[in-house]
Amino acid sequence: MVRHGLAAALRGATGGLAGTRRALSPAIGPISAALREGGDVSGGGWGAGAVRRSSASTASSPSLSIWRRKKEMGKEGLFVVHELKRLTRSGGGGPRLEGFVRSHVSRLVRTDLLAVLAELQRQDLVLLSMKIYGLVRKEIWYRPDMFFYRDMLMLLARNKKAEEAKQVWVDARREEVQFDQHTYGDIVRAFSDGGLPALAMEFYDEMRQSPDPPLSLPFRVILKGLIPFPDLRQKVKDDFLELFPDMLVYDPPEDIFDA
Repeated sequence: MVRHGLAAALRGATGGLAGTRRALSPAIGPISAALREGGDVSGGGWGAGAVRRSSASTASSPSLSIWRRKKEMGKEGLFVVHELKRLTRSGGGGPRLEGFVRSHVSRLVRTDLLAVLAELQRQDLVLLSMKIYGLVRKEIWYRPDMFFYRDMLMLLARNKKAEEAKQVWVDARREEVQFDQHTYGDIVRAFSDGGLPALAMEFYDEMRQSPDPPLSLPFRVILKGLIPFPDLRQKVKDDFLELFPDMLVYDPPEDIFDA
């Protein structure tokens, strides 16, 4: 009796599963067909076609400039930074430093060399940054790039290095590097913040001669940085109002820097 009861229960369960499968078949059919054809499922956009479209759009997107990618340093790069700093501190900045550059720095792969430069810039080590900057420009893979020069100019502005900045700018001009309006604004602001207003205005003049159409935001960035230099600020303000007559400029109180 027990065996007959179990057999009947199993037959009933099997029949129920078969019925469920038959009930689901009409719904599964269109989904399978949609997946085979690469279409969306019920308009949800999750079919194989959607995956392919996503992959295609990712693959076609332009890659970042090597100067904008995150600079991750390997063990050799860390060793080079440490030794460069040690040799500079110990007064071995002459033949010993040059020997180390030839024997170790020049052998770094591109990613490590760029990471070393970024780290030296981060630590405001101008002398070493200029040395690596020169090495990078001699590499076979080097291509002139706006971000490469921007980072060097920002470093030199922070550290009030006018002569080095002029040399870097000459290099950029010689290589016909084009700067956009936002980058010009950041550079002018960096030099005014660094206490080099005359050099800041030289870069501002370059910005005004740029073939790119002027934008209001870089002007506002520059105007804010020139608050300590009212005469220079007035010149930029006049240009701004001429280019953007419908916009307003905030003027701080005249005694803002009075002791």
